Amino acid sequence: MDALPAGQAAALRARGFDAAPRKIELLTDESGLTGAVIGLGTDGSPYAFGDLPTILPPASVWRFVPGDFDLDGAALGFLLGAYAYDRLKPRKRAPALLAPDGVDTSVIATAEAVFLARDLINTPANLLGPAELADAVLAAAAEFGAASELVTGDALAARYPALAAVAAGSDRPGKVAIFSWAGSAAHDKSPFISLCGKGVCFDTGGYDLKPSAAMLKMKKDMGGAAILLGLARLIMAQDLPVRLKIRVGCVENSISGHAMRPSDVLQTHAGKTVEVGNTDAEGRLVLCDLLSEAVAEQPAWLIDAATLTGAARVALGPDLPALFSNDDKMAAAILDAGASCFDPLWRLPLWPGYDTWLDSPIADMNSVSAKPFAGAIIAALFLQRFVAKPGLQVSWAHVDVYAWNDQSRPGRPEGGEAQSLRALFGAISNLAHG
Repeated sequence: MDALPAGQAAALRARGFDAAPRKIELLTDESGLTGAVIGLGTDGSPYAFGDLPTILPPASVWRFVPGDFDLDGAALGFLLGAYAYDRLKPRKRAPALLAPDGVDTSVIATAEAVFLARDLINTPANLLGPAELADAVLAAAAEFGAASELVTGDALAARYPALAAVAAGSDRPGKVAIFSWAGSAAHDKSPFISLCGKGVCFDTGGYDLKPSAAMLKMKKDMGGAAILLGLARLIMAQDLPVRLKIRVGCVENSISGHAMRPSDVLQTHAGKTVEVGNTDAEGRLVLCDLLSEAVAEQPAWLIDAATLTGAARVALGPDLPALFSNDDKMAAAILDAGASCFDPLWRLPLWPGYDTWLDSPIADMNSVSAKPFAGAIIAALFLQRFVAKPGLQVSWAHVDVYAWNDQSRPGRPEGGEAQSLRALFGAISNLAHG
């Protein structure tokens, strides 16, 4: 407060301003509103600034005065806090932030990537089905001049049979949207990053029907795809020197005479057969085909993201995505990047002792375990079977996300959330520049 005019400093002291976290006071003089001060305490995260857009007057314009804080983090926190899904219900214009001198250009690109993911997750399922999600993938490809492909119909069933079986129950046909891109400084030796996203636009559970309360948030079941599409957009916007390929499986898990049944045996892209132990374990069937195809291209890093299991939420709660990886170095890189940018994950083991729990008497494997334990690990072990191929050793990470904020907090409004996006970008950026 020493830098403030004496009158304003005295007024703050009189109001008991103690610079505690989330404490915000407006500054005025005879001309009206002149500024605001915010308490940070020991909170060094971007979220320390996330309350500002909800407290400062609507449509006002602000700039940061340099101080003992991270300017990039402050700007990002302000932008993340200003987000609102207003496609269907307009709101008052949020306060605006003038770009601070010296702020990194990646801040705006990061916010735009997070907003893309949040928008997709927040969009109601009647407005965002498989076709609309695929269109979003192709639009991102077109924006950055990436080569794209859309797989549908008979080609989908032939190329991705397990994914097609999930999609078969819906009147809205399944699709796989793919694009490839390379940075302007990328070359044949640059890291090849492959991303696979679960894009289940709504999940009823299929014949193993979810209870109504569990269905209320199922528009977010394409959260993994939304997060990886946002990540891909950020990679392209920042022109990282990498080669990039993303596959998004766009489906809806519904009930009809065409829907898969419990105990059905499905073919997969890898040629392995899977007995359907539970039709509500559909996300792994979507991902297994995508991963099988992606791993054959031998990427440097293969990453999938999915709202895959409630078991991960039981173990880690809503804020910590579960990370599984077959490569300790890759896992450490992601965890370190997440810690440095306040986008944390927590690693869980690919425990080999549970692998036999997926055995089936009539197929190469079951999609689930009959045991009621370790659900997130079992799902990851299922996916690992499609990553492990003879003669190939690909570094792979599986991220099991919640992709949602159950209540509004600074910088994290209630609704869709791009968990792990910034952590994954940081790790990939470090790999590219390492």
